[in-house]
Amino acid sequence: MMIRFFTFVLLFTLLSCSKDSYSRYEKEFDTPLLRQNEQLRLSGDYNSLVELNKEYYAKAEKMSYEEGKALCFLNLANVNRTLENYKRAEFFFSKAYQILQHSSSNVHKAKYWNDYSNLQLELKRLDKSFEYNSMAINYIKDVPESPFRDDVLFKIYYKRGDYLSQKKKYTDALNYFHKAGKLDHTGRAECSIGDLYLYGFKNLDSAHAYLFKIADECNRQNRTDGVALNANTVLGEYYIMTKQYDKAEKSLQKALEINQKTKYIFAQYTKYIYTDFKSLYERMGDKEKALVYLQAYTNETSKSNEALLAAINDDMEGFISETEIDAQRHKNNVLVIIIISIFVFSVLGIYAWKIIGQLRSGKKELRYEAEELEIQMQDTNLEEVIELARKNDPSFLDVFKEVYPGFIEKVLAVNPDIENSDLVFCAMLKLHLTSKEIASYTFVQPRSIQQKKYRLRKKLNIPTEIDIYQFFDNLM
Repeated sequence: MMIRFFTFVLLFTLLSCSKDSYSRYEKEFDTPLLRQNEQLRLSGDYNSLVELNKEYYAKAEKMSYEEGKALCFLNLANVNRTLENYKRAEFFFSKAYQILQHSSSNVHKAKYWNDYSNLQLELKRLDKSFEYNSMAINYIKDVPESPFRDDVLFKIYYKRGDYLSQKKKYTDALNYFHKAGKLDHTGRAECSIGDLYLYGFKNLDSAHAYLFKIADECNRQNRTDGVALNANTVLGEYYIMTKQYDKAEKSLQKALEINQKTKYIFAQYTKYIYTDFKSLYERMGDKEKALVYLQAYTNETSKSNEALLAAINDDMEGFISETEIDAQRHKNNVLVIIIISIFVFSVLGIYAWKIIGQLRSGKKELRYEAEELEIQMQDTNLEEVIELARKNDPSFLDVFKEVYPGFIEKVLAVNPDIENSDLVFCAMLKLHLTSKEIASYTFVQPRSIQQKKYRLRKKLNIPTEIDIYQFFDNLM
């Protein structure tokens, strides 16, 4: 009876110390790190961001705080993700996973799975993104309230809304964006709500109310962060839709100015802004300016921020080297412990080898996931071509030729006199776009698309019994 009592007291003491320890870590490490990291990320100051995480990684090492090291890895994974540097992001995610798979901290595990969900969403792996976001929700549901927990929960709700929005479940998405907004005061959730009203619900009045409010507030405060960039960009798109071209030009100029100040930390926004400018000047009838921004968009797409990625990769290499040295120290310490344990407790030696086997198995799983990621990245060019078709972008055919080399030449071999507009139509059929989709993208009636298919059959001598999509599939 007495033994049971002391066992209970010992377990209670250990659990209490563990809770107090995590509470202390949150106040002294987690919360200040994430707040400073987010401020630097939104401002685009990635040099200071890398230095901050180097500093905190060393601090975590002194504190023997493994979850703190994982947070540093996650911060660097996320900044690489926003720069579309997916391979480097995957590297840092794997480093964090190696630590957190053995952690007892559910809030840190929740953050890992939600951040990893972000990567899956950007790679258009929607089902995987939803799966990992659901895992994050399961981990965090019983975590006591705290500033760190609220920050993680905000991002989980926000990502849930983002996922549901892409699935066109707009009412559910709006619900989660509102939940996220209660935990955040940067205006990020409000931007997404405005975007949702604009493109999802097609409610222009509500979209303007949200977008104008947050953009005006950011501009009056001279904010040059991601929220200000997003608000001004989408507000400019609202003004284009409502034919308020002067206001659209002003908002997009502001967005471009912020984008340049943030050193293009949000890589995808540069292309969006150039595309919006091109659309704006096309509608205004200024073909010369439209061409300038089309060329700027094409250049931006082709270079993919190579110079910036090279710079940040140099900074990251220093961090990676330091962490590899740290990892080697740990391996040496573990080896010494194993050797001593073999001489003292043979059972512990056997157990240690089992652990090593599990780690090797984990590494194989990570390599498999990395290979899957490389396969997914190969599909990025195809997704870009489809996006250009959706926007009826003049550069569509040129990019299509890069993705499907030789296809256009084979069409011309059938009929050398075929017009360029017909070649664009052939390319869209090669992508298996439906008549309804093509009509929507090219701003014509579906009936006109059917007539165009009929004329194209005659020009290319396609028999009526052969499906036109099958015909183009067989050309490649």
